[in-house]
Amino acid sequence: MGERGFDGLAGLANADAWLVHRGRFLDTTVLLEAGERSWLVRIHQGRIEAVDRGPFAMPRWTFALRASPQAWAAFWQPVPPPGFHDLIAMAKTGALRIEGDLQPFFANLRYFKELLALPGAAARGRAQ
Repeated sequence: MGERGFDGLAGLANADAWLVHRGRFLDTTVLLEAGERSWLVRIHQGRIEAVDRGPFAMPRWTFALRASPQAWAAFWQPVPPPGFHDLIAMAKTGALRIEGDLQPFFANLRYFKELLALPGAAARGRAQ
């Protein structure tokens, strides 16, 4: 995982009109963690309003997605290893912890799968 982690997520997501459209009924705050680093992502009508980098004293979030930096890096590979090809697979193998109110996550699962795949796609685009 790059030094910036999820810092560029807002620009990537908001530039994807189909992703914003897919999340048009979604209003939530998500805590993303990569090891000791954390980000609060505020989403309103499918658009990312803010990505705030932690640490946080007492963050308020709807649900959290927590994985190691190595797990996120594996997820973002062009051909991820087994168990890292999908968020649910990562959760099933224990590489990803999903905590909190899971209703918005599962009701918008495709949105979050596509959203969290963006940093890997962007990194591959820069490498070409």
